[in-house]
Amino acid sequence: MKKKVAFYTLGCKLNFSETSTIARSFADEGFERVDFSEKADMYVINTCSVTDNADKKFKTIVKKAQKINADAFVAAVGCYAQLKPEELADVDGVDLVLGATEKFKITDYINDLTKNDHGQVHSCEIADADFYIGSYAIGDRTRAFLKVQDGCDYKCTYCTIPLARGISRSDTLENVLKNAADISEQGIKEIVLTGVNIGDYGKGEFGNKKHEHTFLDLVKALDDVDGIHRLRISSIEPNLLKNETIEFVAQSKTFVPHFHIPLQSGSDDLLKLMKRRYMTNLYKERVAKIREVIPNCCIGVDVIVGFPGETEEHFLETYHFLNDLDISYLHVFTYSERDNTPAATMNGVVPNKVRNKRSKMLRGLSVKKRRAFYESQLGNDLTVLFEGENKEGYIHGFTENYVKVKSPWNPALVNTLHKVKLTEIDNDGLVRFNFVKEEVEA
Repeated sequence: MKKKVAFYTLGCKLNFSETSTIARSFADEGFERVDFSEKADMYVINTCSVTDNADKKFKTIVKKAQKINADAFVAAVGCYAQLKPEELADVDGVDLVLGATEKFKITDYINDLTKNDHGQVHSCEIADADFYIGSYAIGDRTRAFLKVQDGCDYKCTYCTIPLARGISRSDTLENVLKNAADISEQGIKEIVLTGVNIGDYGKGEFGNKKHEHTFLDLVKALDDVDGIHRLRISSIEPNLLKNETIEFVAQSKTFVPHFHIPLQSGSDDLLKLMKRRYMTNLYKERVAKIREVIPNCCIGVDVIVGFPGETEEHFLETYHFLNDLDISYLHVFTYSERDNTPAATMNGVVPNKVRNKRSKMLRGLSVKKRRAFYESQLGNDLTVLFEGENKEGYIHGFTENYVKVKSPWNPALVNTLHKVKLTEIDNDGLVRFNFVKEEVEA
């Protein structure tokens, strides 16, 4: 009988791509992968450290696994496992905790899957996390997350990622192109490029700071890979999103008109406290450049509320800055203190009640921005990639510029690309459309 293993991923697209790579190593060892809701001999939880909720959720996931099979072996890997291994090892039911360099060798650490009295910890000094493991995730049949870079050399005062993932390092261009070709051969229509700081791509290509390639080189090379229908850039720092890259995307065959650019604050005072590498002027210039060369582009923004020292004036500065900016939606993060970060000991702590109120205001602004962006796209002919799930009798999909559409469920549409004309916004905020031509694009 094959042993069964199940995986649960907390956090970002990068974690999803790495879980897939880890899962493939289990398949090589003869394990059968099953859904996390099914009975398995081993459960692997890939952890996140970015928000408080991800930390708390870990215990809930362990309990869920134990409920399904009390005798199952439970392993924790990922960012939280690197930052606080002992804390995870103390959680009832956890047998193994692996840090940043060990997670990709997980099958070396398991023997007969006998449960331990206490979680065993194998975690490195983060300075040892200086090698690169390429990975990609195929979460469904429509899109894949392709990891091109790992780690970060930035010192943002609120962030634990450099402590959890180590220095900035990149996959070789040759390997990225090979992985992209492998993905496209599996009939997947969209690839999302992911990493911790993907605009820094190239650094660490040879295991040191020397590099031959830049992010622009990567983008240009991927645009020439046969068989890829769509390429999407995930979050990229404003200071690393160069005008040349924006101009290239504007005329690219496969890169879609969608950028997600972290801002974090619309106040220069706070950007300095956060040790971000740009001011609001540069951010404004990037948005203006995108609008100039790709008028229908979708622009997403990350923003943090409640950072230490954020006064009402600072918050309103951020609110008005975003309100005046021609962007499409926001991802709003409520600041939470993280151990061993400079921000955790800063003065001017913002009460949680105030943080939550500010978060609510920006989420409201995001709804308004998304609605305005969707309205601006009505009447346009766009291409939709349809997803694989039946959601209450509807099929959903995304246009190239990230407008979410809906249509009555039709399994024949799954993982196909169709030209449509956007017609109206439904009550749930999703967009209705008419087909422009019925045949599927190759």
